[in-house]
Amino acid sequence: MRHLKSVLAAALSTAALVAVPATTATAAPAPVAPTSVAAAQGYTAYAGSPQEAKANKAFFEAVVKSVAEKRAANPSAAAVTVVYSSANAPTFRSQIARSAQIWNSSVSNVRLQEGGNPDFTYYEGNDSRGSYASTDGHGRGYVFLDYRQNQQYNSTRVTAHETGHVLGLPDHYSGPCSELMSGGGPGPSCTNSQPNAQERARVNQLWQNGFAAALAKVS
Repeated sequence: MRHLKSVLAAALSTAALVAVPATTATAAPAPVAPTSVAAAQGYTAYAGSPQEAKANKAFFEAVVKSVAEKRAANPSAAAVTVVYSSANAPTFRSQIARSAQIWNSSVSNVRLQEGGNPDFTYYEGNDSRGSYASTDGHGRGYVFLDYRQNQQYNSTRVTAHETGHVLGLPDHYSGPCSELMSGGGPGPSCTNSQPNAQERARVNQLWQNGFAAALAKVS
């Protein structure tokens, strides 16, 4: 969702933002492939980068590996479940829960569930790159939710979009508002937080075929 920043440059220069929530949450680890292109360009003309795509892919692969390892240890589990923690993003707990609900009602081959020993973690804070999904360089995935971005854009859309990366979807900023992974491309007026039919089908495909391949490697 860092592209969400690209349309804020003019507005941020003249409009005051609401107060940033205070938090004592643990800071997110530095991303393995930080993407400061948006900051370097002043949030203008930013439409993603190879580094961002690489970080998203690494994040998804880390989550799949973590889930596959657990499944190999407990092969009788009824469903493929991705466990998350929102403990380090208390400000966005309701949006995170809503995003999990949205995805759980949209796809059938994978389920998101909050719990201990998580496959990925949500963090919150301030970052010039906006919200993003990445890894800590040690095989663990996390989603960072930026305060300012969530004040300017529909927070559930931001969170559901970033959660889409958990499930393997890339950014597609040129897409319409009806496409969740178009992120900030359609502008702040877009409040859609639901994946479209193509996005739902892709996630189901990834977690049927891609997960099976990952499971074979760790079993």
